[in-house]
Amino acid sequence: LIFYSPLWNVDPCTHRPYLMSTSVHRRRLPSAFPVLDEALQPIHNDVFEANLRNSQACQERYIEYMEKVKKGGGENAVKRHTQRNKKMLVTDRLRMLFDDGYYFELSPFAGMGLPYGDIPSAGCLTGIGKINGLWCVFIANDATVSGGTAYPITVKKQLRAQDVAIQNRLPCVYLVDSGGAFLPLQSEIFPDKNQGGRTFYNEAIMSAMKIPQVSVVCGSCTAGGAYIPTMAEETVMVHRIGTIFLGGPPLVKAATGEEVSPENLGGATLHAEVSGCVDHFASVEKEAYETTRNIISTLNFELPEEDEAGVEEPLHSVEELMGLAPRDYEHSLEVKLILSRLTDGSKFQEFKARYGTTLVTGFARISRHQVGIVASNGALTHNASLKGSHFVQLCDQRDIPLIFLQNTVPMPELTLSQNQAETNANRLKAQGSMMSAVACASVPKITIVIGGCHGAESYAMCGRSFDPNFLFLWPNARVSLVAPGHSAALAQDEEDVEKINKRLEKESSAFFSSGRLWDDGVILPQDTRKVLSDCLKIIKQQEYQLSKEKIRTPLLRM
Repeated sequence: LIFYSPLWNVDPCTHRPYLMSTSVHRRRLPSAFPVLDEALQPIHNDVFEANLRNSQACQERYIEYMEKVKKGGGENAVKRHTQRNKKMLVTDRLRMLFDDGYYFELSPFAGMGLPYGDIPSAGCLTGIGKINGLWCVFIANDATVSGGTAYPITVKKQLRAQDVAIQNRLPCVYLVDSGGAFLPLQSEIFPDKNQGGRTFYNEAIMSAMKIPQVSVVCGSCTAGGAYIPTMAEETVMVHRIGTIFLGGPPLVKAATGEEVSPENLGGATLHAEVSGCVDHFASVEKEAYETTRNIISTLNFELPEEDEAGVEEPLHSVEELMGLAPRDYEHSLEVKLILSRLTDGSKFQEFKARYGTTLVTGFARISRHQVGIVASNGALTHNASLKGSHFVQLCDQRDIPLIFLQNTVPMPELTLSQNQAETNANRLKAQGSMMSAVACASVPKITIVIGGCHGAESYAMCGRSFDPNFLFLWPNARVSLVAPGHSAALAQDEEDVEKINKRLEKESSAFFSSGRLWDDGVILPQDTRKVLSDCLKIIKQQEYQLSKEKIRTPLLRM
């Protein structure tokens, strides 16, 4: 890595001081971490095989869901979108926009299994991809799903993508092809703080934070959707297929009796030549994405040279993680077996190895990024909580990102005696201390739910409400107040227990969770190292922005 340290010098002619930069070569401290010798042993076979069968069933369901959401609004909607409306599919647009056509999609299962029906991908694709080497968040409407209509889950997904851009200071690209809000559910879309209007508030805040935003109008921008391109810093609009207006031709006719074409009312020519709402006119979609890539190249970032050579792979196959993903809490194996299949060279410097052993903490590298790891290895006891609190504060002091591997107990321990009451009280105090440490830590945090996400322990392990930069679930994960089969202490009779357990079985599923956007997506265990590597690179990118902070007025369009 090359860093530049400023030095003052004096001009011999004018005698005025000027700033001179000199390059300083620096290198990371060498890793002397011990290797985790965690090969699978014969004693693990029965549990491993049971977990593997469950993971294979979960993976089949994952593939089934993925195939379903890839179809968008269905065959007829796709034909109408491509043949009658002459538009590209959203996936083809993204492939043209991003380097090598690769992008990292967030929450692809959002919108599935909702009370108002299946909304594939919540009607919009969100995620992160590279444009000219720069990681950018994207929010892209899929007009094959109800013509790009926004449902409550659509708004929630868009807001989460903006949160990712804000938290990680990533440029944001909007591909707008929206038909406005779904009016029958307007009470869940329009009025509240974290509903429709928050999108535009976030745009203004992001601009003030010097987070670049570019919009591509590649379809209809009607009603509230019209504000997205007009509030972005630069906007590209496609001729004939892009339109921006608050009310379309039918509304104009109903109000005034006048007949007007969409192009004359709000097409690219009008907005590029008359209103000035857009900055770049594109004759066809391909030109629009080339222009967008050129705009991104004007951003003031200085990226380091990428060098993937020399990254140590784990000593054990990542495919073995399928058999280490616990079918349930009773099928959890030693968490170091998982760590040894995620970290560079299977190396791990453990912290407080002999204290609070039901929580494993320590340092490792993933794709050469130094991280602190906090991993569930049993119940979060008093000692384990104090250990976790200490380690989280240590990483915060050293500016080391934290990775949480969460697999919490299925239900809290019952208080059946005075001694148990004292033990539980002490545990609560220690868990509260760890929660405070996690909440107040200013370093990036990534959470992977590898098993159970239940009760208060999930908060201390940086659950969704503790605002990690990213949170992902393995397909076997369970998310609920208590795990299925453990509700007996919470119900009055056997009939209630059976009803609650049946409901918990359905509602604790990783796919149920992801359908409601309680996470950033379901990922396969064998993909976890790649996902963590990408997330760490994405988080680090903000260090390369060269723009200087200065007092100024917000950017306003004409």
